[in-house]
Amino acid sequence: MIPFDFEYYKPTSVQLAVKWFHFLQKKGKNPLYFAGGTEIITWARQNSIHPGAVVDLKSIPECNAMEMRNDKLIIGACVTLSALSAANSFPLLSETAQGIADQTARNQITLGGNICGNIYYRESVLPLLLANSRIVIAGMNGIREASIRDIFLRHLRLGNGEFLVKTITDRSYLSLPFVHYKKRQIGNVGYPLVTVAAFKKDSQIHTAYSGVCSFPFRSAQIDRELNDSSIPLSDRIVQAIDYLPAPLLNNAEGSAPYRKFVLKQTMADAVHTLESR
Repeated sequence: MIPFDFEYYKPTSVQLAVKWFHFLQKKGKNPLYFAGGTEIITWARQNSIHPGAVVDLKSIPECNAMEMRNDKLIIGACVTLSALSAANSFPLLSETAQGIADQTARNQITLGGNICGNIYYRESVLPLLLANSRIVIAGMNGIREASIRDIFLRHLRLGNGEFLVKTITDRSYLSLPFVHYKKRQIGNVGYPLVTVAAFKKDSQIHTAYSGVCSFPFRSAQIDRELNDSSIPLSDRIVQAIDYLPAPLLNNAEGSAPYRKFVLKQTMADAVHTLESR
């Protein structure tokens, strides 16, 4: 149970959501946008956050879209991970979503909530980074569209009062050969030691990672090293790891040295599999 009172608003349009958020902010309500709400509820129960109001986005049609339009797959930010997995419109994204948390949690966690969350892992962003998806963002200055690679730099860089409306992915990325590995210390549920999502396009392997550093990422330098077939794969992997964008995580899921070992093995599995396709 959340140990404090707050105001609750449920707009039915993007424009109304932005308007209410800024109105509440001017009133000093410290509002938050709310989609699945799993992180917000957890933090509120722990007294880590104290919003005076929440703006629920789930009644906005654009935030619930999941459709093909003009050879683009559109997925709203309020689509749950369970719905993504069931639809299987983007198989790599569906498989990635299927590996997050458990079924009960996936019924609540939304694509937008996972991408915009504060936990390290945020695995659902990996296929979108690989596909260079476009994202639609709403705020007081209107609606803007940007490449996710330009705006997701360790986290989704939203301005004050902005929220993620939907993602847009070109059809050409939806049926590429892919692999997805999620390595945990034990069991089939929980945070990853290493998650690798990868696909093959135009004879090149493209990879993205979660659980390795304190944020999800893709790296053109890592991909360049992994695709250098002039040297043995083991040497490629050693050189690729030199381009990690931050220190390896060292936490309850696993030590940094163990993570490095698992990462090397998982990189090798991904490259071996995709080179044969």
